[in-house]
Amino acid sequence: MTMRIVTRPDFDGVVCAVVLEESLTTTEPILWVEPNDMQQGKVEIRQGDAVANLPFDPGCSLWFDHHATNRVETPFEGAFEVVPSAAGLVWQYYRDRLEKDFSELIRQADRIDSADLTRDEVETPEHYPYVLLSMTIFGRKWEDGPYWDRLVGLLRTQPIEGVMADPEVKRRCEAVVAQNREYRRHLRSCTDVKEGVSITDFRGYDEAPEGNRFLVYAMYPEAVVSVKIRYVDRAKKRVVLSVGHSIFNVGCHVHAGHLLSQFNGGGHFGAAACTFDSAMADKLIPHIIGVLQENRPYEH
Repeated sequence: MTMRIVTRPDFDGVVCAVVLEESLTTTEPILWVEPNDMQQGKVEIRQGDAVANLPFDPGCSLWFDHHATNRVETPFEGAFEVVPSAAGLVWQYYRDRLEKDFSELIRQADRIDSADLTRDEVETPEHYPYVLLSMTIFGRKWEDGPYWDRLVGLLRTQPIEGVMADPEVKRRCEAVVAQNREYRRHLRSCTDVKEGVSITDFRGYDEAPEGNRFLVYAMYPEAVVSVKIRYVDRAKKRVVLSVGHSIFNVGCHVHAGHLLSQFNGGGHFGAAACTFDSAMADKLIPHIIGVLQENRPYEH
C-alpha cells in the first residue's frame, strides 16, 4: 500500500509533515492542498493517505486535525482535539516511538497557529526566527511546493539556526521583511474600522497583497475582530473572506468557525475563512460583518 502525507501549506501543516515524515514510511511526495478544496471534494484521497490539518475524508488511513468545525462522528485512526495546533496532536501520537525531540518546534507551532504572540513579535518578526519563517509560507503560491518540501527536510534535520542560514530560506525571509513594510501601507489604504470590526477589502487589486496576517491587530487596536476580503484569483469569480479575533484586544464573542461554516467555510473560535461566488458578495459580506458587529455568541 502506498503511503502519502496530505496537509495544508501553512506553518502548522509543514510541522505536521515534519513529524509524519519522521514517523511513517512514505512512498510518495507530500500533497499540499487547501481546506476548501477538501470540502468541495476536489482532492482525491485514497487508502494509505495520512491527512493532517485538513477536514476529514473517509478515504484516508490516518487523520489529525484540531479545527472545531471539522469534528466528525465517524470512527477513524489518528487524533482529533481542539488544541493550539494539529502538529501538536501528531507529535503526541508518535512521540514515544521517535528518537528526535521536536518539542521546541511543536511549542512554536502551537504559539504561531493559535496567534499566541507578543506585540513585538508581530511588529518585528525579523527578530524571532520561527515567526519570520512561518511568514515565508504562502498557501496561494502553489509553485512554492518545492520550497515547502525543502522546509520539511530542513526542519527534520537542522536546528533553527541551520534552517535560517539556508540560502533559499534566507532569501525568502529577507523578502518577507520588505513585503511586510509594503503590506502595512496596503492595510492602511484598504482598511476601515466600524463598530469594533476592522474591514480590509483587497478586491480593488488584481492580486491581493500578502503580508503579516497579525499586523492588522497591532495597527487597529480599537477593533476586536478583523475581516479580510479578496478575490481567489485574477478571474475574480470567487471571493475569500477571512475572520480573525484580535490577539491584543480580546473581546469578540462570535465563534468565527461556526459563523463561516454556514457559508462552506470553517476554522477555529478565533480564526476562520470561507469562499463563495462573487455574485453572492453583496449579500454575504454585509451579513457576516453585521453578525460580528452585534458581537453575540454565535453557535449553530
